[in-house]
Amino acid sequence: MLTTQAAAFLAEIDALGRPPIWEVPVQRARAEFDDSAAALFGEAPPVAAVTDLLAADVPVRIYAPTEAPTPGALVYLHGGGWVLGSLTSHDSLCRALAARSGQTVVSAGYRLAPEHPFPAAIEDAWSVTQWTAQRWQSLAVGGDSAGGQLAASVALRARDAGLALRLQVLIYPVTNHDFATASYEEFDSFTALDRTEMRWFWETYLGGSGRLPVTDHSPLRAGSFSGLAPALVITAEFDPLRDEGEAYAERLRAAGVPTVLTRYPGLFHGFIRMPARIDEAGAAIEQVARAVGDACRPPQATL
Repeated sequence: MLTTQAAAFLAEIDALGRPPIWEVPVQRARAEFDDSAAALFGEAPPVAAVTDLLAADVPVRIYAPTEAPTPGALVYLHGGGWVLGSLTSHDSLCRALAARSGQTVVSAGYRLAPEHPFPAAIEDAWSVTQWTAQRWQSLAVGGDSAGGQLAASVALRARDAGLALRLQVLIYPVTNHDFATASYEEFDSFTALDRTEMRWFWETYLGGSGRLPVTDHSPLRAGSFSGLAPALVITAEFDPLRDEGEAYAERLRAAGVPTVLTRYPGLFHGFIRMPARIDEAGAAIEQVARAVGDACRPPQATL
């Protein structure tokens, strides 16, 4: 059963009678996604500094939680189906993660489809990760939805390149270009996200092709999961992506990768960006921040 807050929010969305995303001009859809973010999140905690710059030619926004340099950084990759989302849409979330983790957050404004289809997003995500690794002692990657896919694929690339990651944070991630899971069947037509919408996102991103390497868009198809960074995987009960996210966590565990999997009951895809409307979003943000802080802080010296 949906939580009371989740049901009320989705009822409001249903009442608006919005057209499906493929009937909305992409620039308008992006603007609406960005413009709604601040009200959904509410007031974000303060950080010491916010800096916009280019990292390996990719726009990034860097959130410093303190005046003093931090030892670690989280590269954050926003969600939005590889089509929507920006530094603006996830600004409050990244502020909160920086403030509560005590580590720097580097939010990546990677290129979006359809103007820049696969593999543009993963190439930008990997470039920003490499850039960040040169500037901080310890490194984590994370993201939500499509950004969770990018984070998982970056973690695979990092392992293969010998780049050490302390943590991968996968928030209701896309992990496979496939629509046959039980959760896709269960939420075939659902207000927050459904199978038809995900098909459109995939088709827009891949440009109608399944170009290789497949693990750059479907990390669940990796041949080996051993040696990957420890993971925090968060899923939502009422989400067509639930089962592929949980399958990814189980593959990591089976390969001996330390993995925490948390399913948030009664909630839907996208909830972590909505603490002003969904109380459990605050708990999820705190869970992510604590995991990032614990992973990126240097070990305490022993006397």
